[in-house]
Amino acid sequence: MVNKTILIEELKKHFGFDTFKGNQEAIMTSLLEGNDTFVLMPTGGGKSLCYQLPALLMEGTAIVISPLIALMKNQVDAMRHYSEDDSIAHFLNSSLNKAAIDIVKSDIIAGKTKLLYVAPESLTKEENIEFLKTVSISFYAVDEAHCISEWGHDFRPEYRRIRPIINEIGARPVIALTATATPKVQHDIQKNLGMQNASVFKSSFNRHNLYYEVRQKTDNIDKDIIKFIKAHEGKSGIIYCLSRKKVEELAEMLQVNEIKALAYHAGMDSATRSDNQDAFLLEKVDVIVATIAFGMGIDKPDVRFVIHYDMPKSLEGYYQETGRAGRDGGEGQCITFYAYKDLQKMEKFMQGKPLAEQEIGKQLLAETASYAESSVCRRKSLLHYFGEEYDQDNCGNCDNCLNPKKKVEAKDDLCAVIETITALKEKFKAEHVIDVMLGKESADVKSYRHDELEVFGCAQSENPRQLNAIIRQATLAGYIVRDIENFGLLKVTRKGKDFLKKPTSFKIVEDNDFDENEEEVSLKGGASCAADTELYSILKDLRKKIAKELELPPYVIFQDPSLEAMATSYPITMDELQNITGVGAGKAKRYGEEFLKVIKAHVEENEIIRPEDLRVRSVANKSKLKISIIQAIDRKIALDELANSKCLEFGELLDEVEAIVYSGTKINIDYFLDEIMDEDHQEDIFEYFKESESDDIEEAINELGRDYTEEEIRLVRIKFISELGN
Repeated sequence: MVNKTILIEELKKHFGFDTFKGNQEAIMTSLLEGNDTFVLMPTGGGKSLCYQLPALLMEGTAIVISPLIALMKNQVDAMRHYSEDDSIAHFLNSSLNKAAIDIVKSDIIAGKTKLLYVAPESLTKEENIEFLKTVSISFYAVDEAHCISEWGHDFRPEYRRIRPIINEIGARPVIALTATATPKVQHDIQKNLGMQNASVFKSSFNRHNLYYEVRQKTDNIDKDIIKFIKAHEGKSGIIYCLSRKKVEELAEMLQVNEIKALAYHAGMDSATRSDNQDAFLLEKVDVIVATIAFGMGIDKPDVRFVIHYDMPKSLEGYYQETGRAGRDGGEGQCITFYAYKDLQKMEKFMQGKPLAEQEIGKQLLAETASYAESSVCRRKSLLHYFGEEYDQDNCGNCDNCLNPKKKVEAKDDLCAVIETITALKEKFKAEHVIDVMLGKESADVKSYRHDELEVFGCAQSENPRQLNAIIRQATLAGYIVRDIENFGLLKVTRKGKDFLKKPTSFKIVEDNDFDENEEEVSLKGGASCAADTELYSILKDLRKKIAKELELPPYVIFQDPSLEAMATSYPITMDELQNITGVGAGKAKRYGEEFLKVIKAHVEENEIIRPEDLRVRSVANKSKLKISIIQAIDRKIALDELANSKCLEFGELLDEVEAIVYSGTKINIDYFLDEIMDEDHQEDIFEYFKESESDDIEEAINELGRDYTEEEIRLVRIKFISELGN
């Protein structure tokens, strides 16, 4: 039996703590007594200590299997910091050379090393297996154990080989630890590691101090993020993006807006990555923009905000990443930007993977979409996902609870949902159930002959969003369950069957309306897009006046979106004007002065405040593609050959060239036009644009007739804008 007093003395001696946190003491006792132990403990709960202290107290070396090299280095550094002897902890991975590996092995043989961190790939190497067979091992710790499960957010096939290798090296107690695991993932971990009889310790997933919010992702996302960071000046934060390219772009955008930020992703060289991580830990910078490669094992207790530029692929990923905020129990704001099309894009990326993997991926994305769109308490939704019930109706610390929506009665609709699930013999997902209820004759509905069921079309008057909300909230209330084992098939619980026999009031809140067409509306809405309609009207009149003087159509001067942007952000210097969409240096010099004069006068007359944090400086366009296109045109390379050399469709090349001339750069494509079109044709199209009020291609085709192709019209329009507008 482990002596509690001695354990606390050792805790104080080695780590300087007076008391254990949560389940730590019980977990350590279980491991010290030789039991397999499963630990489910949210980020910030003190997981690492659960195996670090027992390793120091037990005979032999503990083998810690960990997925990331950066994580191992941090943990080894942390252990050495607590000890006088650097040989107390080592790691063994692909970053070490032969001489370094020899030092590690000799320290282990000498009995100096209590913790050896190993990557799963290194563990599978024959030479390492043979070496470890000769070592006295105290126990095995499998960190980030969710990597074992295909349903986990970071599945790694090599994690599946851990148990057979442990058996080969020599069986000792196993402790598996994870910060995020649904009941399904927990079952997978225990089954795969052969520890079904393990002592299980689950801590609550509820982080009271974290504030959760999901915002609509719009074209203004960069401005929103800059405004948020400037309102929390000097505070530490992490911004997660899905792509490395976006990480680089956003970090640069923050830097030009005077925010101390650095990038971090797996594609960077390890020295830069390590330097950037250290700069964040040492508070030389306030913000790290990163892919999910950042944060594993980063023990910075005072991260005050975590922003998701893109919605993560799974709720496990979301929970773990948001969990890096407020680990000291202080403020932690978790802001996520959501657009359904991002999830659709992720679904497309899955194509080509095995079908089972695609199904799992789709299910995880569906859960993420449900969480984002739901108007129910975010905390309640998250905890329910991880198998924990939260019985309060309002947590007071999420966007949905701080701005609650009115509840509507949905008793009859819930009855219809339960009846439909039952009629479908509990063998279908929410999507199919809703199709049947709406009376949709989809291919699946018809192939199963569900259009012949009595329940077919029983909710034709409802919209899919409402039915989705009912299913989601009925699941939270325990009337329905999603069978995770079978990709989310809906099943009716005993409580649901009782409800159908004797229905009572069932009130729901409608889902948040993330309207996918919102961006399109804002782009096509004319003057309504400008924040200042009066200024927009003044700028249109000025454009008309200049166009008349120069005998040019107004769109050649500036296009409508550029005027809308001017009437929204009020540029009053040449630099600010050049940052407006569609205004390059050329156009700014040619026409800018008059526009700036008008805007400045309007701002002064109306005492308009131009807050600096709303003026987002954009990174100068350093597009290598655009520069190489301009250089190629200067060298008179045929445009069709240029498109081929850049692996672009011809239409895509024209998109790029149009963007170049519309932003004010002058180019000459006469050499190509003269090669493919006769002079009369060119003149007809050129004259059309000279007289037309619009540069719309459809209108031009209708007016000019079918003798002219779309590509010819676009090419002459490029010549026209370049010659007369730039």
